[in-house]
Amino acid sequence: MTGRFRRLDETDRAPVRLTVDGSDITALTGDTLMVAMLANGHALRSAEFGPERRAGFCLMGACQDCWVRDADGNAFRACSTEVAEGLAISTQPLTADWAVAP
Repeated sequence: MTGRFRRLDETDRAPVRLTVDGSDITALTGDTLMVAMLANGHALRSAEFGPERRAGFCLMGACQDCWVRDADGNAFRACSTEVAEGLAISTQPLTADWAVAP
């Protein structure tokens, strides 16, 4: 798949493997999650209130548009979080599981 981002330089950095929504992708050491995800695809996450896919907005950690989660549910801004070997990311919004009071 051709990604939204295309690497033009610094191609000699060590590869880093991670998983996004169950699919393995490869990034380079020093890449942010946003760079890794958009170099391997066309979106960062699904919108919470519609069918649209989001690709980030400000690219500098201010707009709240690039939140993703790890396997434990911890939230990260994809634009300012560096990739790590073996990291597993989910781009899907959390679903509420509201307990019903008896």
